[in-house]
Amino acid sequence: MRAVSPSPAGPGYPSLILASQSPRRRELLSGLGWAFSIDAVDVEEEQPTRFESRQAILDWVAGMAAAKAAAVAGKYPPEGWVIGADTIVVLGCEVLHKPADEADAVAMLSRLQGRSHTVMTGVALRQGGHGRRLERVVQTEVTFYPATEAELAAYVAAGESLDKAGAYAAQGRGALIIEKIEGCYFNVVGLPLATLARMLREVGHEFGPPGSENLA
Repeated sequence: MRAVSPSPAGPGYPSLILASQSPRRRELLSGLGWAFSIDAVDVEEEQPTRFESRQAILDWVAGMAAAKAAAVAGKYPPEGWVIGADTIVVLGCEVLHKPADEADAVAMLSRLQGRSHTVMTGVALRQGGHGRRLERVVQTEVTFYPATEAELAAYVAAGESLDKAGAYAAQGRGALIIEKIEGCYFNVVGLPLATLARMLREVGHEFGPPGSENLA
């Protein structure tokens, strides 16, 4: 993997650009061995919690991913492809964002314990120069074990809840409260890798096998 800091696009500059400051997405993409750069700007995000339908939620999270990709796509030539992503936790027609504090985190987890919820990640590709675009939304069902408030409070006190949608990290200690995951695990972490690879092929961006830095 060769990840570099933002700089003007030019010869030899990676043709994949991750428009995200998430260390988890960076780690996932790094694990594929692809060359990429990181260039993210703050996109003002509305934080609606209740929607009229699940379709409205799907449309919203796809739009957020697209906005993140579009925010930096104009800086790059057409050979570049910008990846935007947004991950949310959904219970019914309600979105659980990042908790405001530890008490809010415990309250969120209390609602999720002993039942299933959906993790949705919007993934967007935007060609440099604001060219072609493609969006997908991947859904994964996650079921928690029943847990007491004391157990959930102890988990929150461990310190990995406050910067996570839904107040848990499946790749961390949150794994101990998850009974099962139906669908893509990497989607729960923040970037559905197989879907991303298929999207890149769909737009004609070919890449070498895992471990290769040959991004044509």
